[in-house]
Amino acid sequence: MPHAVMLFAAGLGTRMAPLTDRLPKPLIAVGGLPLIDHALAQVDAAGVVRIVVNLHYKAGMIRDHLKGRPGILFSDETNELLETGGGVKAALPLLGEDPVYTMNTDAVWSGGNPVTELAQEWDPARMEACLLLVHLDDAVGHLGPGDFDLMDDGRIARGGPYIYTGVQITATGRIAAMTEAKFSLNWVWDQMAAEGRLFGTKHRGGFCDVGRPDAIALAEAHMAEMRHV
Repeated sequence: MPHAVMLFAAGLGTRMAPLTDRLPKPLIAVGGLPLIDHALAQVDAAGVVRIVVNLHYKAGMIRDHLKGRPGILFSDETNELLETGGGVKAALPLLGEDPVYTMNTDAVWSGGNPVTELAQEWDPARMEACLLLVHLDDAVGHLGPGDFDLMDDGRIARGGPYIYTGVQITATGRIAAMTEAKFSLNWVWDQMAAEGRLFGTKHRGGFCDVGRPDAIALAEAHMAEMRHV
């Protein structure tokens, strides 16, 4: 299993306004715990030892929140946001050359540990990336259509009833080779999919997308429900 994870915490959080006028999105509380701490709880439980957090919007607040935690490294995107792919590329000196986890910090999970689930499915001989997915019917707080279709052999293709939960394992060679400094992981995934190297696996539990203010109450209700299951 990979030994490093990239936590995306640099974004402006525009969908979460006006809450993000005063706080970066990763520090907005859900169930009494900042969103980034929900992500870190999953990472810690899975035993990942190297944690890299990218920073841009209200970076000092996130640094201050995490200063009591040993071992966290920061990748500063001071001048401009590099998007997801560019963010990983900029952080590679901290992450290393081996496959890594990447994880969004605007969701909560229940049931199986999303990081551990990916580790159990990861097969570098076949896969260049493996994305954790959930069916649209099971995605609390998600608006819009699905992202991917999941084939019987685990490969995924654009369009279909599954959404990306924001957690994946990815090899880093293709990301490092990108000539652009700023790019989305979607570009890289499309290249992998064209070569049959993009895979997915279904999350064994609940998932809530906390991208808007109204989704906070949905997430807290979901968490309360799961505690009584």
